[in-house]
Amino acid sequence: QVQLVESGGGLVQAGGSLRLSCVASGSIFSTSAMGWYRQAPGKQRELVARISSTSRTTYLESVKGRFTISRDNAKNTVSLQMNGLKPEDTAVYYCNLERFPTDYWGQGTQVTVSS
Repeated sequence: QVQLVESGGGLVQAGGSLRLSCVASGSIFSTSAMGWYRQAPGKQRELVARISSTSRTTYLESVKGRFTISRDNAKNTVSLQMNGLKPEDTAVYYCNLERFPTDYWGQGTQVTVSS
């Protein structure tokens, strides 16, 4: 059983920065792709950034150049560095571990960006 625990959310002014972290339990972290998703009120959950087991990264177009996803396999941790935050980045951010047939999810952490 895998558990994902996120931290690092909060309230920040537009233009500010936050760093989200997600620690995974278990032994499958290093062989799993990891992702950060977000869901704003009334909207569908969307993939913000993904990092493969070989550290290949992909990003939502609207966060390219502002957000950076990284992983530390020795610490079973995936992080999302968010710079230049905008009010439209406000959402609950979820950590995801890809696993067939069922992904694992964290509990979510709130990010609020004030204008």
